[in-house]
Amino acid sequence: MRRVDYMATIKIKQIKSRIGAPVDQKRTLLSLGLHRISQVVEVEDTPSIRGMIRKVHHLVTIVE
Repeated sequence: MRRVDYMATIKIKQIKSRIGAPVDQKRTLLSLGLHRISQVVEVEDTPSIRGMIRKVHHLVTIVE
C-alpha cells in the first residue's frame, strides 16, 4: 500500500522592492521564488521556509 504525505503550503506576496536590501536578503527572496513586487508564490510550510520568511519579513507578507 502506498502512503502519500501532503505538506501544508503558504502563500507569500512580495510587498516591497528589494532595491537597497542587503545581498543576502535579495538571495533569500530569489530562493523563495519572488522576483517582482505583488508577485505571489505558494511554497511548502517547512521550518527552513519559515526562517527565510522571518529574514525578509519587512519585504513580504503571508496571504490567506
